[in-house]
Amino acid sequence: MELFKSIVAVIGIIATIYFLIKKAETRTVLIGVGLIMSILTLNPMGALDAFAKSMTSGGLIMAICSSMGFAYVMKYTQCDTHLVHLLTKPLSGLKFFLIPIATVITFFINIAIPSAAGCAAAVGATLIPVLKSAGVRPATAGAAILAGTFGSMMSPGSSHSAMISEMSGLTIAQVNLSHAPYNMIAGAIGAVVLTILALVFKDYGEQHRQAYLAEQKESEIKVVEGVNVLYALAPLIPLVILVIGGTSLQQVPGLEWTKMGVPQAMLIGAIYGIIVTRISPVKITEEFFNGMGNSYANVLGIIIAASVFVAGLKSTGAVDAAISFLKESNEFVRWGATIGPFLMGLITGSGDAAAIAFNTAVTPHAVELGYTHVNLGMAAAIAGALGRTASPIAGVTIVCAGLAMVSPVEMVKRTAPGMILAVLFLALFML
Repeated sequence: MELFKSIVAVIGIIATIYFLIKKAETRTVLIGVGLIMSILTLNPMGALDAFAKSMTSGGLIMAICSSMGFAYVMKYTQCDTHLVHLLTKPLSGLKFFLIPIATVITFFINIAIPSAAGCAAAVGATLIPVLKSAGVRPATAGAAILAGTFGSMMSPGSSHSAMISEMSGLTIAQVNLSHAPYNMIAGAIGAVVLTILALVFKDYGEQHRQAYLAEQKESEIKVVEGVNVLYALAPLIPLVILVIGGTSLQQVPGLEWTKMGVPQAMLIGAIYGIIVTRISPVKITEEFFNGMGNSYANVLGIIIAASVFVAGLKSTGAVDAAISFLKESNEFVRWGATIGPFLMGLITGSGDAAAIAFNTAVTPHAVELGYTHVNLGMAAAIAGALGRTASPIAGVTIVCAGLAMVSPVEMVKRTAPGMILAVLFLALFML
């Protein structure tokens, strides 16, 4: 029977990787394979119970749904666009240095606009033409935006931060502040390597600028006028509240009120949006709840599906065997937690599925393996995002490629080396 269970586990893992590579619907694959493994090992209720339990993870639902609701409000009111324009408008004279600066700006905007594809669309629509007109080759212009799209790991709405918060007992703000230095260094590595590659590939020069201007039709040149600073501040309001409330700054007289949860901060941000934009509260409310519903279906849906898959693996004994192996061979943990999610993100175009599965199965045992929940769990999450940033089939890569009008492969040739170095940094220094 044990041999049969081992065969089921191996086939289940291979089947999951195969279907994800083929771009099958992630939730369907995870639930389907997990349920089949549970049935074959005569434990169908294990998968069904995991599905039911993960549907009501209070901390996850509150943080993720409220954050996505707020993101929908910012998109509807165009406050996110005003923030992007406010930060990018003064940059056109920076020439070659626009490449790393564009990556850094995207990284930090991605904290306030946590969707990678959504952030890339908002930032890229403005910055990619600026980069091209400054003389940057289109492939590097797109890559500069793509390389910054894992800043969302520091967002209060990150599903990974919410998961680790529940496991560790820390607040989401504390989780994010704990891993922020590693995340920012990984971002800096990506920006620096991309800049070096731009020199190697000769991706900056007057010839690229002239080629862009020759191809550019006047109707396609976007001139942004009248940035509203009050609008631009709206996406940052919840972020500022949560950072102050989650640190010793909230002890400063007059700032005690900032000690609150993610949903409360997001609601304050949405109310601020209503006040400054003067858009109908009815419309704002509709968008907020549309975003909440969408996040439950598409973000929490993956977490729920991953829990079913992990339950199926547990039924085969694979999870217990893996944890026992890692306990006895502790030197493999750092590589399994980083290289594994990185490769899955690279191959499948999604860093979330692999990282969530790892954090559901292994991270609860972090202390037994000699690590903290925050370091082990967030290393896996960041590594998955780095792998996705180096993948030519990721949704955000395709968005950036479309805006830059280049092949996704040409872009990831420029982002992948930096992402590989960044994941090695995580393995060696974060774990």
